[in-house]
Amino acid sequence: MSAKTFTLSDELHAYVVAHGSEPDEIVRDLVAETRRLLPAQAEMQVAPEQAAFLTLLAKIVGVRRAVEIGTFTGLSALAIARGLADGGRLVCFDISDEYTQVARRYWARAGVLDRIELRLGPAAERVRELPDTPEIDLAFIDADKTGYPAYWNELVPRMRPGGVLVVDNVLRRGRVLAPDDPDTRAIVAFNELVRADSRVESVLLPVADGITLARRL
Repeated sequence: MSAKTFTLSDELHAYVVAHGSEPDEIVRDLVAETRRLLPAQAEMQVAPEQAAFLTLLAKIVGVRRAVEIGTFTGLSALAIARGLADGGRLVCFDISDEYTQVARRYWARAGVLDRIELRLGPAAERVRELPDTPEIDLAFIDADKTGYPAYWNELVPRMRPGGVLVVDNVLRRGRVLAPDDPDTRAIVAFNELVRADSRVESVLLPVADGITLARRL
């Protein structure tokens, strides 16, 4: 039997979602509204199993200080906020007021709006507003792919020892093996950057479109 991960059929993916923490009504409504309002961009939303993973990971790590770069309509932020320890805060960076207006409505509906601070503008610039001290417990990157190295290099020094970084879309639907567009070439370069970074230990997981999970040493 091969030890490699296999590709999920639609039916098997449904089974995976059903046998984890299933999406509640708020998540289901957010997914549906995103698909209805933004059909061409809906794939930018994290998968349901990724959202459940982020909530559980935040709880396991005991996250009080979290950062997200790339919020879109807010599902990943909702997931992280739901996993924060008492008094925890999540700072989100995004450039779109239109998309994040949807996010705000669902954060309010879920009762986590007071845990989230949204900062609009170019993330590579605005992330430098964060304290220089290593105090972030969890960081999630899911934004423009060419910006990943800059986001990584701003965040890693700000992670506390044992802090966790999660980075989405690191497999580009398999195109990393034969990159044929600027975003995929950027991800290939980013994956090499992470592999060579002695500040972290990391693993690339074949979940959804691929996520890198890294722990600050």
